Amino acid sequence: MMLPRGQAARMARVGVEQTVTESPAPSEVRAAVTCIDYAPEQILEQQSVERDLERFLSEHRPAWSKVRWINVEGVYDHATVAALAKKYELHPLAVEDVLHIPQRPKVDQYAGEEGQPPRLFVILRMPRLIDGHLQTEQLSIFLGRRTVLTFQEGMPGDPWEPIRQRLHLKDARVRHNDASFLLYTLVDAIVDECFPILDHYGDRLEQLEVEILTNFHRDSMFQVHEIRRELLLLQRQLRPMREVIHSLTREIHPCLSDETRLYLRDVYDHVIQCVEFLETYHELSMNLADMVNSNIANRVNDVMKVLTIIATIFIPISFLASVFGMNFENLPGEHWPPAFAVFCAFCAAMAGGMLLYFKSKDWL
Repeated sequence: MMLPRGQAARMARVGVEQTVTESPAPSEVRAAVTCIDYAPEQILEQQSVERDLERFLSEHRPAWSKVRWINVEGVYDHATVAALAKKYELHPLAVEDVLHIPQRPKVDQYAGEEGQPPRLFVILRMPRLIDGHLQTEQLSIFLGRRTVLTFQEGMPGDPWEPIRQRLHLKDARVRHNDASFLLYTLVDAIVDECFPILDHYGDRLEQLEVEILTNFHRDSMFQVHEIRRELLLLQRQLRPMREVIHSLTREIHPCLSDETRLYLRDVYDHVIQCVEFLETYHELSMNLADMVNSNIANRVNDVMKVLTIIATIFIPISFLASVFGMNFENLPGEHWPPAFAVFCAFCAAMAGGMLLYFKSKDWL
């Protein structure tokens, strides 16, 4: 999305503080800020920058630095976000999207105008498995010519740790490319995080299928519906993320190199693969739900069949018992001593005969 000149540029200068101060964060919330400057020959990582953020922002990057990556973990520290937004002249509309969570995955282009640096703003959501349940974390990325800023919600775990380790390898490809290649690396890490989660749900669905077929219990229904709900949540995040990555492969922006767009095509293929796996697992979960409903219906039918057979056996016995229990004189066998034993034997023989008949009809 290209913003018009003039008013949008003036908003970028004065609107950041207004955007942040509209919904102040609690004073006890503090973000963790790290900065990595790197070039093919050298790398410098600074942690806990938030302890002296004002000094950090007042200093210039090293002269040898080709790319600067600043990561903010904890967007609820509005003061830190505002200071970084003012320093790097981030557009207030983008800052508002960073602060107001959740946002739908999207990509916005801000062209350089009236001295403002061009920026590419990307919002993605990384799926995370926490205590066996799916949660998603919003990741906001600002791409400049030589600077990348990332903002995390602050959920447990560090999704960027493998990338930091790669940056410390001198032969790593990311060390020898521009800032847009770091954007590709970040997006690729987000997409790669989806595969183990999909494998997790695939294994759970296979286990549930075995349980439903061999030892069905009512808890299986709740587990199937829980998996379906989490798969739908993952589907709502992957589909717009697929469109975002597809847009990055086609859009032309001064901060995005041709080589990075080429690598992003590979990420797009991975997203397509994730979506296909997700659709397959969703269909499998629907089939398991149908199996659960069928098993419940079969169990109800079995119970009704047993009750019907029991009622059918006792209907003639109840009829005979009611007939011989009437208060009339001169009933057959009334004064015959073995009459009660013969009546009981006859009822038992009749019940046994009915059971044999039901067995021959394969009703039992």
